[in-house]
Parts: sequence; C-alpha cells; structure tokens
Amino acid sequence: MTRPRCRIPSAALVATSALLLTAALLPTVGGVADAAPHSPLVLAAAPSGEQWHADLSVVDRDDVNVRRTAAGLRLRETRASGHRARSPHSAVAEGMLLTSSRTLARPATRVRAEIDASVPTGATVEAQVRGWRTLGWTEWQTATAGAVFDRSVTRVQTRVVLTATNDGATATVRGVRLTADATTAVSAATPGRTYRVYATRVGLVGEVTANGRTVQPRDHFVALPSRRGLSPLNTGDYTVRVCTTNGARCEYAPVWDVGPWNTRDDYWNPSSVRENWKDLPQGRPEAQAAYQSGYNGGRDQFGRTVLNPAGIDLADGTFWDGLQLTTNAWVDVAYLWTGGGPRGVVGGGPLNIRSGAGTSYAVRGLAARLAHVPIQCYVTGQSVAGPYRTTTRWNRLATGQYVSHAYISSVYGGSVPVC
Repeated sequence: MTRPRCRIPSAALVATSALLLTAALLPTVGGVADAAPHSPLVLAAAPSGEQWHADLSVVDRDDVNVRRTAAGLRLRETRASGHRARSPHSAVAEGMLLTSSRTLARPATRVRAEIDASVPTGATVEAQVRGWRTLGWTEWQTATAGAVFDRSVTRVQTRVVLTATNDGATATVRGVRLTADATTAVSAATPGRTYRVYATRVGLVGEVTANGRTVQPRDHFVALPSRRGLSPLNTGDYTVRVCTTNGARCEYAPVWDVGPWNTRDDYWNPSSVRENWKDLPQGRPEAQAAYQSGYNGGRDQFGRTVLNPAGIDLADGTFWDGLQLTTNAWVDVAYLWTGGGPRGVVGGGPLNIRSGAGTSYAVRGLAARLAHVPIQCYVTGQSVAGPYRTTTRWNRLATGQYVSHAYISSVYGGSVPVC
C-alpha cells in the first residue's frame, strides 16, 4: 500500500551574531530590534577564520523551486498548492539552492553561516553545510550557530533552504557569508550504524522529491525523515543498505527524499547529535515510538496522528525489485555514510549483487545507480564488459556479496586490497 510522505521543511533560520532566530518570534538580540515583515536583517561583525560568500547567482538543474532576482534569491513558486513547489502532502512551499563546493585553504572542523535576508512572517530561510573528508561527505548540518564536524574537512558545500506558507510570502536572500575554522571536534561517529525499522512504499510516480527528482516508475531510492542525510540531485553521497530481515535480499540505494512522517528525525544519530527527540533510544524513529507506545501523544512533529511506525520509505523499484517485498515490512538499514573504508560509486544500474564473482552466481539484490557501496576487497572472477571498463575484477562488499568493477565509476576513501 502506498503511504503518503511529508516533506514540510524546517523552521526559520536567520543569522545575526551567529544566533538562531525565527521570523515568527523576532526578539531583540545583540541590538537588532524586532523586524516587521520584509525588514532586512543586519549581519554582525565577521568572526575570524577563512571566509567566503556563497554564490547565489547560479540556479541550475540541481536546485529546486528557486530563482535569482535583482533583489536576491527567492522561491520561484510560492503557493503551497503548486505542483512543483511541494510534495502533495506538504503544508508549505519549499525550495533549495545547492552551491558549488569550496576547497579550503586549510582543513577545518567548524563552519558558521551568516545570512543577509528579508524574511516576512511565516517564511523561513536556512543555511546548511556539509564537509568532505577522506571517507566522503559528512551529513548536512545547520550552520547558523556553527556546524561542527567529527574530523577535519577539506571542502565545504552550502545549500540554502527557503519555505513559504500558503499566502505566498517568500524570503529574499541577499547573501550568505561562511566562515571555516578549527575547534575541538566532537566524538567520532560509530561506524556502520544499522537498525531495524519499518519500511513503507513511496509510490507517487510523477511527483517531485525533496532534492528535485521527478519520481519514475520502478524508481530506486529511499526517503529518510531528516535532511541531514539527503543527497543532492543525481548523487548518492548518502546511501543506505536496506535488507530483508532474513538477509536474503538487499539493495544499496541513495537517499533522495525526506519522510516518512517527520523531517527532523535523524534517529540513527546519538542523542548528543540527534536534532529532535533526544530522549528516544538511538535507532528508534519517532514515528515508531509514537505508534507503538504513544510517544508525543501518538503524533508526529506536525501534530498528526501516526498511523504506522515507518522509519524509511522505499521507492517502488527498491521495494518490489530490490527487496522483492509485497507489503510494508520491517527491514535492516545501514546508514553507510556513518561507516568507514573505501567506497565505490555505481555508475550503471540498478546493478545485480551476486553471491560470487561471476554472472552465474545467485542474485542477492541490487545496487542502484549512483549508490555508494562499501568495498571490503576484490577478487579475480569472470570477465565482464561494462560502461567503464572490461575487467575480471569483482568487488566484495561489506556483506560478503560481489559486484563487477566494470560498473563502478570511481572509488574513494582509500585503496582496495586484494581479498
């Protein structure tokens, strides 16, 4: 059964003196008085560290429902009822600009953002960043109060998220200034977190995901209830491995949408990092706690009665073809960006995952195109001609299954040893 998803975006974020403000609550902070609708926000003095301004002038295919005007960056379609402005179950219009990444002059562990914007009542604007380190991209973090990474990063990418309520009022963003510096790092994440959660089917063919993809028939991706693990359009920077509970079938799939139920529930993170619901055990989605034990009055973050315990949504191809499910079910999910070791990028797919190094071995699941798969080592097997090379190399994944290297476009995060 297809279960609707919710992608209502996050609360307002605007920056002065690296403090978090909302357009709805507008207190006087650091000498900045209450702002009437459409009044500008004044930036504080620049902090020390490497500084740059996000390029808001380029709007292209990896951006969603935003446009550049003479006044600044705004939502393109501001009515929540607009088809391209939201998911069919969202209460607000939303848009997102993804900037090019910046290579830092020296490694950093903290990035702060200051936003120069006019924000009418009900509208929101938020600056989020992620950092590149040896193992790949970190999760997206809100940068207004300072995003701190668990290890040094050498590149930083910024995205600006805007929302508007149904009256059509939209923020106008004139600039975003970033500062990167070093601070005490937080504890390193436990690698390879895996939790058993309830999965529902996405459906919604023809609708638009949170990263701007139009959902295709038999599509291969997943949705998680937090933007912290949302991949930009046409990337698999954040990939999960989702398996049936008996381990018979698995799929590696990129995270391309936000849902189900909540949008700020990164339940795979420890409470020190988790954005909301910090009193819940790590690995327990809020929707599951609400449904099973009446947590939060049995409601999600938007006050809706939770009708199932879903912690992940699976696109139709992942649901039917990858896992061969026929109904909603419990699954085991590994959040692969929390792990370590070399990663291979699947350039052509969905790619068969096999029990051995040849096409005669049983198929144990799929790796979606653009998914990032953890490579343990490689062996010599059957020669395969693929889109990137003809090779006898087969990569053994962390689960002990194999994929042909002929379909792997690149490998990062370290060298791959011989098994």
